[in-house]
Amino acid sequence: MDAKTITNPRIFYCKIYNLGISGDTTENLLKRFEFEAKQRIREKIVIIIFEIGINDSLFFKDKKKLTTPPKIFRRNIQKLIKLSRKFTDKIVFVGLTPVIESEVNPLPWHKEVSYKNEYISKYNEIIKTLCKENKVFFIDTLTMWINSNYGILLEDGVHPNSEGHEKIFEIVKEFLIKNKVI
Repeated sequence: MDAKTITNPRIFYCKIYNLGISGDTTENLLKRFEFEAKQRIREKIVIIIFEIGINDSLFFKDKKKLTTPPKIFRRNIQKLIKLSRKFTDKIVFVGLTPVIESEVNPLPWHKEVSYKNEYISKYNEIIKTLCKENKVFFIDTLTMWINSNYGILLEDGVHPNSEGHEKIFEIVKEFLIKNKVI
């Protein structure tokens, strides 16, 4: 847990819990989300921010299938929204980020697996659509990154480097302030 201040601690103070686990899919997150949220949420004002989905879009060449089929991914995102509403109405999904396909198609550490922007875009659109249908905040980082020189923001073709994480933080912070979430 990191206690952080966004601007001035007298104006805004928050506790931030990063519950991300490398390699997690929406299915993995669903198995632990409610339990972990119950263990941590003690505040009156709660904001839940999700950044999940890119691992669901992994393509297995040998099986000719995605890690999580789009229909199941859609169902999983819907379940995450429903579970989150038990704790707060302030729910935010951060969109996916593009990859450098030449570096991750196939993955250097797993030759039968690939990330492709085509699939990432499809899964990002599923999240965006469900957020709109459920009146949940959505930050379209995919569009913002694609319209920039995003390659310099990635460590290994898929994972954001320090500069990439800082960029995501700034985008999220500005969105939360602009939309009066914080």
